[in-house]
Amino acid sequence: MTTSRGSALPAHLLELLSQADLPSRLDRALPLVTLDAGGRPHPMLCSYLECRAVDSRTIRVVIGAGSGSARNLEERQVATLLIVEPERTVYVKCRAAGAPRHEAVLACFTLRVEEVLEDAPAEWEAGTRITGGITYSPPPSFDTPEVQATLRLLRSERPD
Repeated sequence: MTTSRGSALPAHLLELLSQADLPSRLDRALPLVTLDAGGRPHPMLCSYLECRAVDSRTIRVVIGAGSGSARNLEERQVATLLIVEPERTVYVKCRAAGAPRHEAVLACFTLRVEEVLEDAPAEWEAGTRITGGITYSPPPSFDTPEVQATLRLLRSERPD
C-alpha cells in the first residue's frame, strides 16, 4: 500500500540522500525514471554518488549530458527517483527547475520535490519485504576525474 508523505523529504530521507554517509552507499543504485517523447517511462540507474539532497525540497542529480534521460528532463522536466532497499521503498516525484549546469560530459539537474510516496506491504502481505536493494561492483574511486566533477556539480553553492 502506498502512502503520501507530503511534498518534502522526511528527515530520514533527507539524511539518506545528503551524501553524509556516501562511502557506505557507493555500491547502491537508485532508479530514476523520466518521461520520453512518446509519453513512456524511461528508466535509468544512478547512484548515491550522483544524487544529493540539498534540502528537503531540492535534489540534484548528475547524469550524462547527452543521454536520453538528460534530454527527457530538459524537454518534459519530470522525474521519479526510486529508493528500493530492505528498510524502505519510496518514490520521490520531482520536477526539474532551471537549466542544467554542465561540466565536461556531465549535466547537473536540480529537481524540486513535489510528492514523496512510501510503499509498505498491505495487511494480507504481512511479513513480505524487500530483501536487498540494487547494488553494483566495484564501487567508483573518489579520486577519478569523473567522480570529482560529479561531486563539484552536486556540492556547488551556486543558487539554482
